[in-house]
Amino acid sequence: MTKKHTPISRTIAAAGALALLLEGGTLALAQSDADAPDNITAAYDEDGRYYTDDDIPTYNIQEDGTVDWMTYSGFRRYHSECHVCHGPEGEGSSYAPALKNSAVDMDYYDFVDVVTNGRQKVNAAEHSVMPAFGTNPNVMCYLDDIYTYLKARGTDALPRGRPKKKEAKSDAIREAENACLGG
Repeated sequence: MTKKHTPISRTIAAAGALALLLEGGTLALAQSDADAPDNITAAYDEDGRYYTDDDIPTYNIQEDGTVDWMTYSGFRRYHSECHVCHGPEGEGSSYAPALKNSAVDMDYYDFVDVVTNGRQKVNAAEHSVMPAFGTNPNVMCYLDDIYTYLKARGTDALPRGRPKKKEAKSDAIREAENACLGG
């Protein structure tokens, strides 16, 4: 069975699911680690995009080090939009936390929500502000790419530095990118 998703439809679906969850006023109980779905391993691919069993974007790195296009694109997008605050390769900085761990430890939909809507933690012990990027197409059109790159870094599947080999960009990815950017 082939599943069809686009980055925009996935983001809209994630935002809608989060809104429904918040409106309902209930949160699901946390699963134990043994019951938690595998949010790392690619279970299927769709035109050059890789997903876990529960339809969460993930990376695919071959034995020779070739990375999937989304992870490669995520490296580029992260370093154009995110590294100034969060440090190179998702390692964190004195200004903002390491995001490579967030992509592994944080629920995908929470990750999307924080990037889209921002977050503030201001109290006597801390002062951190993540701005909202929901209207920035340079982030939102590549959000899954950034997420998969950070996930690959967070599991140490991808070393620091620019990936040396990458899969070709599929026509479907190119079309989705053009549609998102208004081209």
